[in-house]
Amino acid sequence: MSATAAWGLLIAFSMLSTLIAWSDANGPAVALAILVLAWGKAQAILRVYLGLSRAPGWLRGFALFLGLFMVFAMGLAVAGG
Repeated sequence: MSATAAWGLLIAFSMLSTLIAWSDANGPAVALAILVLAWGKAQAILRVYLGLSRAPGWLRGFALFLGLFMVFAMGLAVAGG
């Protein structure tokens, strides 16, 4: 993915997050949707802007840590109701 495509993806995910946050919806589903978008943004930044796509070992390590953190955050969002 090129830097321009990654930038477009980051803008799109940011716009979607903003629209979800501005909506009157609430609850765990909203929190989960925003967390999924944040995870996608983090993956794009790691792969493209930090260049970890060229270092697969580092990418796996960061992806594992990020995935565990997201599972924890999503669990808190669901538990918080």
